[in-house]
Amino acid sequence: MKIDLIQPEGWPRPSGYSNGVLVADAGSLLFIAGQVGWDIQERMKEGFLPQFRQALENISAVLEEAGGKPEHLVRVTIYVTDRAAYMGVLAEVGVAWRAVLGEVWPAMSLVEVQGLLEQGAVLEIEATAALP
Repeated sequence: MKIDLIQPEGWPRPSGYSNGVLVADAGSLLFIAGQVGWDIQERMKEGFLPQFRQALENISAVLEEAGGKPEHLVRVTIYVTDRAAYMGVLAEVGVAWRAVLGEVWPAMSLVEVQGLLEQGAVLEIEATAALP
């Protein structure tokens, strides 16, 4: 499998994500449902950063169960209920990302939403991975 990050000529380099990801000869695609900040006992973490890190750990667990690794992530969508809360901890979000997933920069989108289904959730993250 070959994964190439796509960066149109002349565009400024994005920070923390890629504009596009081209996957050639992928063996399987893994679609990971939206993950929130609860642990295996379904206890919701308190606060944006703990929920963010737990959601990433949940994505990592699903990825690993399917035989994948963080570098196989090609698309991530983050839904937040408070954009200002996200922007207020952006540096810490990057630290949590690198701690859980490493130096992996898939195509990403961030969307502010009015609410989420899970009680107490302030964010939800869904992902797609291309597995060899």
